[in-house]
Amino acid sequence: MCFTIPMRVVAVDGLSALCEAKGTTRSVSLFLLQHESIAPGDMLLIHLDSAVQKVSADEARATWALIDEILALG
Repeated sequence: MCFTIPMRVVAVDGLSALCEAKGTTRSVSLFLLQHESIAPGDMLLIHLDSAVQKVSADEARATWALIDEILALG
């Protein structure tokens, strides 16, 4: 099963971005999103330290709501 985590872009440096979510920062690859314009404040879905999709803030919030719900069950 694949699982992506929404993260907010803090800074961009070429094909790398520093992203943050829930107090955790991570350096992620933007290689798969070379066709997108990525800037600080954008929301990305991250899988295994790679950005796989740019999403809206609403989509990111909805995804986190689902993740939080799943974590509450366990």
